[in-house]
Amino acid sequence: MKLILATGNQGKVREIKEYCDTFEVIPYTELIEPFEIVEDGNTFKQNAIIKAEAVYNALGREDVVVLADDSGISVDALGGEPGIYSARYAGEDASDKDNLFKLVEELKKRALKSSPAHYTAAMALVSKNGVQTVHGWMYGEVIDTPRGENGFGYDPIFIPEGFTKTLGELESDVKKELSHRAKALSLAKMFLRTIKL
Repeated sequence: MKLILATGNQGKVREIKEYCDTFEVIPYTELIEPFEIVEDGNTFKQNAIIKAEAVYNALGREDVVVLADDSGISVDALGGEPGIYSARYAGEDASDKDNLFKLVEELKKRALKSSPAHYTAAMALVSKNGVQTVHGWMYGEVIDTPRGENGFGYDPIFIPEGFTKTLGELESDVKKELSHRAKALSLAKMFLRTIKL
């Protein structure tokens, strides 16, 4: 089965390919020209559905399943920010580093060294059979000093519950077990096995 990813983000593509190694995983940008998708939902779930449906409709094929993920980090001390704005926290064209440093700056403005936080991953699967969604979460805390080079996004400042290292410092196989995306993907794979094309 062809599993088309509604993303061009190489970090996400790599991670999803690792988890879904029994499927032929292809970023949609290898099949059609990348196009802008306006993510104007109010939740991770709504944005995941918007992305998956946009790519499914643009492909115009019934022999594929499109998977879209919308994920981000919510920090308690910041009232849940950046939340659904995680990828553009520091502005529309912000890099991962820009976003990370904006979050660190917000903690420092409040004279905080750390805060409880959690990652959310919402995934939408769109096929000719309709839409299915799943979620995964990972709890822990954010700190005001980045540590480690592994991973991407906010990983260097997030310490998962029960650990002393950041996601940026943890080995990828350990991270794989904890990841919000891994938890959502394990549920998504159950749905994938039931989809008949």
